[in-house]
Amino acid sequence: MMNTVQYNADTDSRNSQDDPSHSYWAAQAWVEGAVRSNVRFTVSDGAYAQIVTGEQPHEGDTRLDGLVMPGAADCHSHTFHRALRGLGREGATFWSWRDTMYRVAANLTPELYYEYARRVYTEMLMSGYTTVAEFHYVHHRPDGTPYDEPNAMGLALARAAHDAGIRLTLLDTCYLHADVQGNDLGERQRRFGDGDVESWVSRVDALDWAIQSDEILRESVRVGAAVHSVRACSQREAQVVAQWSRGEIGDSRNAHNMHSAHGAFTRPLHVHLSEQTVENEACREATGMSPVELLDKAGVWGPNAVAVHATHLSGSDIATLGAAHARAAICPTTEADLADGIPAAAAMRDAGIDLCIGSDENVSIDPFEEVRRLDGNQRLNSGQRDTFAPDELVAMMTEQGQAASGWSESGCIGVGMLADFVVIDTAAPHLAGVRAESVPLVATAADVRDVAVGGRFVIRNRQPSAISADDVSDGICELTERLRA
Repeated sequence: MMNTVQYNADTDSRNSQDDPSHSYWAAQAWVEGAVRSNVRFTVSDGAYAQIVTGEQPHEGDTRLDGLVMPGAADCHSHTFHRALRGLGREGATFWSWRDTMYRVAANLTPELYYEYARRVYTEMLMSGYTTVAEFHYVHHRPDGTPYDEPNAMGLALARAAHDAGIRLTLLDTCYLHADVQGNDLGERQRRFGDGDVESWVSRVDALDWAIQSDEILRESVRVGAAVHSVRACSQREAQVVAQWSRGEIGDSRNAHNMHSAHGAFTRPLHVHLSEQTVENEACREATGMSPVELLDKAGVWGPNAVAVHATHLSGSDIATLGAAHARAAICPTTEADLADGIPAAAAMRDAGIDLCIGSDENVSIDPFEEVRRLDGNQRLNSGQRDTFAPDELVAMMTEQGQAASGWSESGCIGVGMLADFVVIDTAAPHLAGVRAESVPLVATAADVRDVAVGGRFVIRNRQPSAISADDVSDGICELTERLRA
């Protein structure tokens, strides 16, 4: 039987490593885009204060055995989809697969979601993710009526992330229609919707304010926005969501440390884009535009925007995203499981679109597998083996992913950056003889030995600090059965 742990704002459950300043030494570390040897670094107040290469360890240093690299960012997750793992034959197509997903979504409660997410987020940490961007659209009761606390579900996710020890970007998702024609949400979708976009703005303002007012949550949780898809939001509604993400509407009290490279206040804005050809065809039939074109007219695309999947884009679509300096989150394990297709990742990269990865459906939680599949898919399409260099793939996992998730101060081992790092056990037999630069292309989640967030270990010797590994497994098993019922 799993143990229930309640969120307590007076207790930091991550670990008891209270020293604000500590020094570490690694034989090898991925520092600012390349592997360096004999790296000694000091962490103060959660950030790298000093980094020196070519130096032997000092007395009192914590020695990190293996390859140290920045923590990965899971740029697109639906945590409750973890309950669908192994159900690959339920639903022959993406559209019929949704029937199973709706059944699982209908069983969620705030209390169950907290318990499930806390364990799934711990699984993410154990796999090398230090940040997760949660594409959150299960907002209300199954009949569509709000909970007494209208953001009960979102706050459950925020508390679960805090208690697990992972950084969270809660992408509150606007989901108002059943299809691109604007039909009302179906019975199984009612809990996703707010009725109209103005009600969404009001609720997400309250969510943002609640988290920023919480002295504990605001350190590790940020609120972003999401347009679920062109099926779920009209052009005008998508425009309103984009305006909120840029701080042009809504409660200005909620502005906090999310800024673009140009210094303007902004939050991440994500959107499911062209995942299926049917979506593209329906959008063009209803509006005369592709989803990229419609969202361009809505003012969605910009440096804070992330196109999720971007599976079926034309050359002009890719050019539009590149010109806007938008990003793309590719989710290869999910795109394979749902038979979505293979995104043109190389063409997007060449157009100036920064790429990142996500676990999405959570059929697999392994950042190394995601980048390996992304690279492998491009090789199969092109017949060439050198589409992406190892440092590009690492950047997708780390620096580019953290920026896409709204944590641009993470993702790099550099002075002043957040000390979020992962230690890969390079003594594993399948890594024998692999050059350090290529380890991330061969490693798996099982090779992650240690994980630190803000310089504090949340995983040490493969054991989580906030919950036992057995409780993670047993809890996911028990709760998955309840969600599938």
